[in-house]
Amino acid sequence: MTVKKDLEKAVAAAESAKGTYATFASSTDDQSAQTMFQQMSQDMDRHIAQLNSRLSSTAENKLNNQQE
Repeated sequence: MTVKKDLEKAVAAAESAKGTYATFASSTDDQSAQTMFQQMSQDMDRHIAQLNSRLSSTAENKLNNQQE
C-alpha cells in the first residue's frame, strides 16, 4: 500500500472516530462525559488537519519529483 492510501485510510478513520465521539457527547446526560467527548472530537479535528496537511505535502513532493 502507498503512503497516500495509508494517509487516506487514517483520515477516514479519524473522521469516523470524530463522529462517534460527537454521537457519544450528544447521547449522554452526564456533563463531564459530554465535555470529555466534545474535547475528544476537537482533538480529532486537529488530527484530521495534520493528516490532511501531510497528505497534501506528500502529493506535492510526488509532483515535484515527477517534474525533475
